[in-house]
Amino acid sequence: MAYDYPPEKLSVYLSDDGGSQLTFYALLEASKFSKHWLPYCRKYNVEPRSPAAYFKSMPKPLNATHASSLASIKKLYEEMETRIERPIELGRIFEETQPKHKGFSRWDSYSSRHDHDTILEILIDGRRPEDKDVEGWPLPTLVYLSREKRPQYTHNYKAGAMNALIRVSSKISNGEIILNVDCDMYSNNSQSIRDALCCFMDEKHGQEIAFVQWPQMFSNITKNDLYGSSFRATMQVEFHGLDGFGGPIYIGTGCFHRRDALCGMTFSKDCLVKWKSKNQMKIEASTQELEEEAKCLASCTYELNSQWGKEVGLKYGFIVEDAITGMTIHCRGWKSVLLNPIRPSFLGLSPTTLPQFLMQQERWGEGLLQLVLSKYCPLWYGHKKISFGHQLCYCHYGLWAANCLATLCYTAIPSLYLLKSIPLFPEISSPWFLPFAYIIISKYTYSSVEYLRCQGTFRGWWNEQRAWLYKRNSSYLFAFLAIVLKLLGLSDQAFVVTAKAADKDVSERYESEIMEFGHSSPMITLLATLALLNLLCFATTMGLQIVLCAVLVLINFPLYEAMFFRKDKGKMPMDVTMKSVVYAFVGCIGFSLLLKG
Repeated sequence: MAYDYPPEKLSVYLSDDGGSQLTFYALLEASKFSKHWLPYCRKYNVEPRSPAAYFKSMPKPLNATHASSLASIKKLYEEMETRIERPIELGRIFEETQPKHKGFSRWDSYSSRHDHDTILEILIDGRRPEDKDVEGWPLPTLVYLSREKRPQYTHNYKAGAMNALIRVSSKISNGEIILNVDCDMYSNNSQSIRDALCCFMDEKHGQEIAFVQWPQMFSNITKNDLYGSSFRATMQVEFHGLDGFGGPIYIGTGCFHRRDALCGMTFSKDCLVKWKSKNQMKIEASTQELEEEAKCLASCTYELNSQWGKEVGLKYGFIVEDAITGMTIHCRGWKSVLLNPIRPSFLGLSPTTLPQFLMQQERWGEGLLQLVLSKYCPLWYGHKKISFGHQLCYCHYGLWAANCLATLCYTAIPSLYLLKSIPLFPEISSPWFLPFAYIIISKYTYSSVEYLRCQGTFRGWWNEQRAWLYKRNSSYLFAFLAIVLKLLGLSDQAFVVTAKAADKDVSERYESEIMEFGHSSPMITLLATLALLNLLCFATTMGLQIVLCAVLVLINFPLYEAMFFRKDKGKMPMDVTMKSVVYAFVGCIGFSLLLKG
């Protein structure tokens, strides 16, 4: 709401797919606080304009007047926090609070988060006299939406929620540009809207741009990026390269869309946009009338026998609805643009534990591989629609999960062969050793220099190599198997939301860059087993093979530490350690017997 942009032209929509009264109450409190916060931002040119991030950065007052204003606005914010946190701790809204706003009555027919009517409330309508800030300026429109859900209807996860928002917003404000951000993100740059509009309104190429994508960045990345979550090279190098082929892929957040392109329009030189003020609410309709008219657009039955989820809006049937949607937009002739200013425009939260990170990577790997193996495979669906280079770019990400097979072979087989002193690679004295040495040295030299040029640290690069190994040996392997089982009709895919919340102890270990294992999972067990396998096999000297095994042992040191030395709650669970030891010994003995036979 606090963007540096005319408030009468800005509408903010919150999609609450859980249909929580607590979320509605929090948004209601935020709307009241905005009457004080927005004038403060304008007066002192605040950055960032997320109150939580702003106060966390400990701003220094400009003068005595600013110091007084800062103290007042901070007190108001803390009072709002207290009012929100108390009902959350209780798990329900106070009875005396509910009669104060008619919106709470929307939950009278509420059964569960999977069975309820559409809950739509326009909390702020800039046309109403009471919806002004303390200085008399109009506030941006603010809308709460929880679409209708029924057990007998498929709700299509995030894509379904986005499409419901697209339809509801078309009835209320109908803005030509749509920005979507995830719930764990905040705006870090109040000028982002103006930056995006510079791309859309460019005189030469603006008419062919469907969406403007910002890199995905995080506010809680540690100094050395413990889990390699920042994707520095991908966001700062690869995505810039994609601009030359037609633009970056849509990554699901931090993206400004042209409404017409998102709703299925095919690009042609005749579809020039005349930027006009058509994004205002119906002047003749009251707030209540708008709410009633828009409710049906978020019903379970609205999309039946329609093109929503097929040719209109975000596509259904894919875990990575963002990638498939972006690719089909590109195939309709549109282009996209990457904006990567010095000041990050959007900041989110990265996983703070290894299980969370691996689960997130599994979902991405599974969804992207599903795209490559579907009828929307870039190589044939994009044939003659996008350039061959652009097709290969989509395939590059789509085949992430398939990388697990080669990585797993290099992780396990050379180490196992050490047990029987069987060479798999040329001796160091052999001329055939040179190609291996060239590939290894050039690959790691290039990747380390690239990482350092992207403002990373050497230790951060090493952590990224560890993350590269872990996700390919676990997340991508499980993603690959899940897709194979689905193709064989033996399992169904399920959308898994990555947990981002963490308790105080977990956060402290994360900030100290101590890996968090926490609980048992098949992926952690597999990683621990492979790590122990490498350690057990590290007993023979054999040129390049022992070097590879030594590197694997070194990179797996956090796993050994978590299994045998750590005492904190984030250590490896004992049952995982015991199972991994047994599996590793059985693997070594079984492989030795197999070779002997």
